[in-house]
Amino acid sequence: MTVEVIEEIKKLNERELMSYWIRGEYEEAETYWKLAERARELGLPENVVETFRRLGDESKRHGDELLRIYREKYGEKLLDVSIPNVESLDVLGKFWKVEDLEDVLRIAMESEKLAETIYRKLAEETENPKLKETYLRLANIESGHYSSLKALYEWRKEKGLI
Repeated sequence: MTVEVIEEIKKLNERELMSYWIRGEYEEAETYWKLAERARELGLPENVVETFRRLGDESKRHGDELLRIYREKYGEKLLDVSIPNVESLDVLGKFWKVEDLEDVLRIAMESEKLAETIYRKLAEETENPKLKETYLRLANIESGHYSSLKALYEWRKEKGLI
Protein backbone atom coordinates (compact mmCIF):
# COMPACT_ATOMS: atom_id res chain seq x y z
CA MET A 1 0.00 0.00 0.00
CA THR A 2 2.81 2.44 0.83
CA VAL A 3 4.18 2.39 -2.73
CA GLU A 4 0.74 3.19 -4.13
CA VAL A 5 0.29 6.04 -1.64
CA ILE A 6 3.67 7.52 -2.56
CA GLU A 7 2.79 7.33 -6.28
CA GLU A 8 -0.48 9.17 -5.58
CA ILE A 9 1.34 11.81 -3.51
CA LYS A 10 3.69 12.49 -6.44
CA LYS A 11 0.65 13.43 -8.57
CA LEU A 12 -0.44 16.21 -6.21
CA ASN A 13 0.20 19.85 -7.00
CA GLU A 14 1.87 22.01 -4.35
CA ARG A 15 -1.39 23.22 -2.79
CA GLU A 16 -2.85 19.72 -2.57
CA LEU A 17 0.42 18.41 -1.18
CA MET A 18 0.58 21.03 1.53
CA SER A 19 -3.06 20.37 2.49
CA TYR A 20 -2.27 16.67 2.68
CA TRP A 21 0.78 17.14 4.93
CA ILE A 22 -0.85 19.71 7.19
CA ARG A 23 -3.71 17.35 7.96
CA GLY A 24 -1.24 14.50 8.33
CA GLU A 25 0.83 16.34 10.92
CA TYR A 26 -2.27 17.13 12.97
CA GLU A 27 -3.46 13.50 12.77
CA GLU A 28 -0.02 12.32 13.86
CA ALA A 29 -0.06 14.74 16.81
CA GLU A 30 -3.41 13.37 17.97
CA THR A 31 -2.13 9.81 17.66
CA TYR A 32 0.98 10.49 19.74
CA TRP A 33 -1.06 12.28 22.43
CA LYS A 34 -3.40 9.28 22.62
CA LEU A 35 -0.39 6.95 22.83
CA ALA A 36 0.90 9.04 25.75
CA GLU A 37 -2.47 8.71 27.51
CA ARG A 38 -2.53 4.95 26.90
CA ALA A 39 1.06 4.56 28.15
CA ARG A 40 0.11 6.40 31.35
CA GLU A 41 -2.99 4.23 31.80
CA LEU A 42 -0.81 1.13 31.46
CA GLY A 43 1.57 2.45 34.12
CA LEU A 44 4.54 2.60 31.77
CA PRO A 45 7.60 4.61 32.85
CA GLU A 46 7.35 8.38 32.56
CA ASN A 47 10.00 8.50 29.80
CA VAL A 48 7.64 6.51 27.55
CA VAL A 49 4.73 8.85 28.28
CA GLU A 50 6.90 11.93 27.82
CA THR A 51 8.39 10.72 24.53
CA PHE A 52 4.93 10.23 23.02
CA ARG A 53 3.69 13.57 24.39
CA ARG A 54 6.73 15.43 23.05
CA LEU A 55 6.38 13.85 19.61
CA GLY A 56 2.72 14.89 19.54
CA ASP A 57 3.61 18.47 20.46
CA GLU A 58 6.29 18.58 17.76
CA SER A 59 3.93 17.19 15.13
CA LYS A 60 1.38 19.88 15.98
CA ARG A 61 4.06 22.55 15.61
CA HIS A 62 4.98 21.08 12.19
CA GLY A 63 1.35 21.32 11.12
CA ASP A 64 1.14 24.91 12.41
CA GLU A 65 4.28 25.87 10.50
CA LEU A 66 3.05 24.36 7.24
CA LEU A 67 -0.38 25.93 7.76
CA ARG A 68 1.20 29.37 8.18
CA ILE A 69 3.06 28.98 4.86
CA TYR A 70 -0.07 27.61 3.19
CA ARG A 71 -2.21 30.54 4.34
CA GLU A 72 0.33 33.08 3.06
CA LYS A 73 0.12 31.55 -0.40
CA TYR A 74 -3.36 30.02 -0.71
CA GLY A 75 -5.62 31.49 1.97
CA GLU A 76 -7.53 29.78 4.75
CA LYS A 77 -9.26 26.78 3.15
CA LEU A 78 -7.33 23.51 3.01
CA LEU A 79 -8.14 21.24 0.09
CA ASP A 80 -9.57 17.78 0.64
CA VAL A 81 -7.13 15.15 -0.56
CA SER A 82 -8.37 11.57 -0.58
CA ILE A 83 -5.03 9.80 -0.18
CA PRO A 84 -4.36 7.83 3.02
CA ASN A 85 -1.90 9.59 5.28
CA VAL A 86 1.48 7.84 5.41
CA GLU A 87 2.16 9.38 8.80
CA SER A 88 -1.04 8.11 10.39
CA LEU A 89 0.14 5.55 12.84
CA ASP A 90 -2.12 2.52 12.87
CA VAL A 91 -1.09 1.62 16.40
CA LEU A 92 -3.80 2.72 18.81
CA GLY A 93 -5.83 -0.45 18.38
CA LYS A 94 -2.72 -2.53 18.98
CA PHE A 95 -1.74 -0.88 22.26
CA TRP A 96 -3.82 -2.69 24.86
CA LYS A 97 -1.16 -4.07 27.15
CA VAL A 98 2.42 -3.27 28.09
CA GLU A 99 3.75 -6.06 25.86
CA ASP A 100 2.27 -4.31 22.81
CA LEU A 101 4.68 -1.40 23.17
CA GLU A 102 7.38 -3.18 21.12
CA ASP A 103 5.11 -3.33 18.06
CA VAL A 104 3.91 0.23 18.62
CA LEU A 105 7.48 1.53 18.69
CA ARG A 106 8.47 -0.45 15.59
CA ILE A 107 5.49 0.80 13.58
CA ALA A 108 6.05 4.38 14.73
CA MET A 109 9.76 4.20 13.77
CA GLU A 110 8.85 2.95 10.29
CA SER A 111 6.32 5.75 9.89
CA GLU A 112 8.83 8.42 10.92
CA LYS A 113 11.48 7.02 8.55
CA LEU A 114 8.99 7.03 5.69
CA ALA A 115 7.92 10.61 6.45
CA GLU A 116 11.56 11.73 6.50
CA THR A 117 12.18 10.10 3.11
CA ILE A 118 9.11 11.71 1.57
CA TYR A 119 9.93 15.17 2.97
CA ARG A 120 13.44 14.93 1.48
CA LYS A 121 11.98 13.92 -1.87
CA LEU A 122 9.52 16.80 -1.76
CA ALA A 123 12.34 19.22 -0.96
CA GLU A 124 14.19 18.03 -4.06
CA GLU A 125 11.16 18.50 -6.27
CA THR A 126 9.74 21.86 -5.15
CA GLU A 127 10.79 25.10 -6.81
CA ASN A 128 9.58 27.18 -3.86
CA PRO A 129 12.70 28.03 -1.77
CA LYS A 130 10.73 28.68 1.42
CA LEU A 131 8.86 25.41 1.07
CA LYS A 132 12.08 23.55 0.25
CA GLU A 133 13.67 24.88 3.45
CA THR A 134 10.58 23.87 5.42
CA TYR A 135 10.53 20.36 3.95
CA LEU A 136 14.22 19.86 4.76
CA ARG A 137 13.71 21.10 8.32
CA LEU A 138 10.72 18.78 8.72
CA ALA A 139 12.73 15.87 7.31
CA ASN A 140 15.38 16.51 9.95
CA ILE A 141 12.72 16.68 12.65
CA GLU A 142 11.17 13.40 11.46
CA SER A 143 14.66 11.91 11.68
CA GLY A 144 14.81 13.19 15.25
CA HIS A 145 11.45 11.56 15.98
CA TYR A 146 12.81 8.28 14.66
CA SER A 147 15.89 8.65 16.87
CA SER A 148 13.73 9.35 19.94
CA LEU A 149 11.61 6.28 19.30
CA LYS A 150 14.67 4.14 18.61
CA ALA A 151 16.33 5.34 21.83
CA LEU A 152 13.20 4.39 23.75
CA TYR A 153 13.13 1.00 22.01
CA GLU A 154 16.83 0.41 22.81
CA TRP A 155 16.35 1.51 26.44
CA ARG A 156 13.54 -1.04 26.84
CA LYS A 157 15.70 -3.68 25.17
CA GLU A 158 18.62 -2.97 27.55
CA LYS A 159 16.24 -3.29 30.51
CA GLY A 160 15.12 -6.68 29.21
CA LEU A 161 11.60 -5.40 28.60
CA ILE A 162 11.63 -6.43 24.94
